[in-house]
Amino acid sequence: MDITPGRSWPLGATQDGDGVNFSLWSRHATSVELCLFDRPEDGEPARLLRLDPAAHRTYHYWHVHVAGLRPGQLYGWRVHGPYDPAHGYRFDGRKLLLDPYARAVAVPTTYDRRAAARRGDNAGQAMKGVVVDLSRYDWEGDRPLRRGTQRSVIYEMHVRGFTRHESSGVAPERRGTFAGLVEKIPYLRDLGVTSVELMPVFQFDAQDASAGLVNYWGYSPVSFFAPHAAYASAPTPQGALDEFRDMVKALHRADIAVILDVVFNHSAEGDETGPTLSFRGLDNRAYYILDDFRRYANFTGCGNTLKSNHPVVRRLMLDSLRHWVSEMHVDGFRFDLASVLSRDTDGNPVRNAPALWDIESDPVLSGTKLIAEAWDAGGLYQVGHFVGDSWKEWNGRFRDDVRSFLRGDPGLITPFANRLLGSPDLYERKQREPEQSVNFVTCHDGLTLNDLVTYGKKRNLANGEGNRDGSDHELSWNCGVEGPSDDPAVEALRNRMVKNFLAVNLISAGIPMLLMGDEMRRTQRGNNNAWCQDGDLSWLDWRLLVPHADVHRFVRRLIRLRSAMHTGVRRTVTLTQFLRRARIRWHGVKLDAPDWSEGSHSLAGTFQELEGPTLAHVIVNAWKEPLAFELPRVESGWRVMVDTALPSPDDVRSWEEAPVVKGATYQAADHSVVFLSALAPGEVILAGAASTSSPQPGARTRAPGS
Repeated sequence: MDITPGRSWPLGATQDGDGVNFSLWSRHATSVELCLFDRPEDGEPARLLRLDPAAHRTYHYWHVHVAGLRPGQLYGWRVHGPYDPAHGYRFDGRKLLLDPYARAVAVPTTYDRRAAARRGDNAGQAMKGVVVDLSRYDWEGDRPLRRGTQRSVIYEMHVRGFTRHESSGVAPERRGTFAGLVEKIPYLRDLGVTSVELMPVFQFDAQDASAGLVNYWGYSPVSFFAPHAAYASAPTPQGALDEFRDMVKALHRADIAVILDVVFNHSAEGDETGPTLSFRGLDNRAYYILDDFRRYANFTGCGNTLKSNHPVVRRLMLDSLRHWVSEMHVDGFRFDLASVLSRDTDGNPVRNAPALWDIESDPVLSGTKLIAEAWDAGGLYQVGHFVGDSWKEWNGRFRDDVRSFLRGDPGLITPFANRLLGSPDLYERKQREPEQSVNFVTCHDGLTLNDLVTYGKKRNLANGEGNRDGSDHELSWNCGVEGPSDDPAVEALRNRMVKNFLAVNLISAGIPMLLMGDEMRRTQRGNNNAWCQDGDLSWLDWRLLVPHADVHRFVRRLIRLRSAMHTGVRRTVTLTQFLRRARIRWHGVKLDAPDWSEGSHSLAGTFQELEGPTLAHVIVNAWKEPLAFELPRVESGWRVMVDTALPSPDDVRSWEEAPVVKGATYQAADHSVVFLSALAPGEVILAGAASTSSPQPGARTRAPGS
């Protein structure tokens, strides 16, 4: 082999016309070895290159160029230095380390996480980086969609769980893969979602779980550049890259954006008893927030916390995001436990964290959707005041307030009204659009929508932690019977409650997010923390489309209603656009008499376009009895677009199909949501409204008393 010093940039393994340049950052290493392998299971490198610091080190970068190497070459690093945990050093030159910048990863059939946690050589049981040629793929003119958010409807999904079940109809060899997802794109398009938010697809450690279980969700990253090899039907690392890009290209052709759930807050290496896979053995003090050097700060609940605001880690995150946008054409990112990124290198919260501003201000990421889970496991809760101008937020307040109000809890009427309006009580001080709020009732973390109305208590015994794991604050309601029930009355109430949650989510201003399978009442049998359940409990059972066809239809039609409000003129607006420009008049069961008291369980509101004839009237009855609501007088009459208490297909109708209300009141069933619409050209319905009705122009007026 022809070996030369090479270059310190770019980091990782980069192919050029003559061979491959390797570059690695390690400040405290005393010596470094590049190991080249022929097969993933090999325990001994075919070639071992010891780098001479005099020739192959520049500042803290170790680098070498090897002529003649080609795509497909397997490699890893051995990094030598002090092992002194009391001072934060955990070098172990016998461990084979994965390159943090590896664009593809080979996982040997002999991979063993435990071997990386023991002292000694583990090369035969270690993941290995793979040299790839990113230029070999034909994008056929594809680009990231760079689309606005006003029409967005996000569908959170698990790549494997979406098609792994035999009922998916996907060919066996493609079930649970990127290719399997492609086969289901017509379903997603028909449902009406505009974006898929994929749970982690970075290469993760599936063995990061208790014995007999697997890390199914994927929140255990070992690489921030490589797609998870097990999600590809193609057997090679290059095949995984191409299959992921095939999926993105196919989704873009269907006008569906791709958002990745990214985990930059911790790694798969766990706490001080965990394995040495990469960062720990490269430069432990640089990559992790340490508590007295020996122990790992744990603001994530996963054993360690990456030092997000260290310059090298900041660059790693930024380079990763650029890679997924530039090379993989991803449209956006949802940042898991994003509040960790606002902690300094000692773990203290800072107002303007460099890591977050680096991401927001980067020109390559301009136009990319950035969504923050604005809290962490260390108690840092930043919903409503996350840093930056372009960041959207998972609105945990929306989830909690909507769940509480619809199940009948007291004291929620004012917060609930604000959630309908895009949470102006949280966001108006920033003068932000309603789309800063990503509204959701359920997500991967917690009960499914079906289970939210079926179980009053979590059922997590299968996780092997004595039912101690998972949140105890689900705010669920079992509708009178714990678990599945054959009682028609209980089932009817549960079905109505499911539709209530879906209706409020899709009617409210902001960006709605739906959880995979909620549109067909997928169940996890009460498990609200199925992170380690890779089986029928977590996989989507497509047979549910038959018994729950009415819920599926309800979601499809409601998304269409949300996406194109009937305006009576040759234009369409989204429901969020309409609400943003509407004048509001609040009511209770009596017109202009809203009840903002602690014991109120019902609310109605009339919304009128400022410069148009469109009217909407929303009724929410969370009380246990039917209520008759007075309606504003409209000469053309109110059309019943949505009533969750009516049987399908009357529960949601198009403008042309919707019946006109007869009379001056509307009878809303107990536990129901109603959406009425009307056209009133020339009529000023909201003139002279009472002050308690908040009649100021612009829909983002807070509910009184908030």
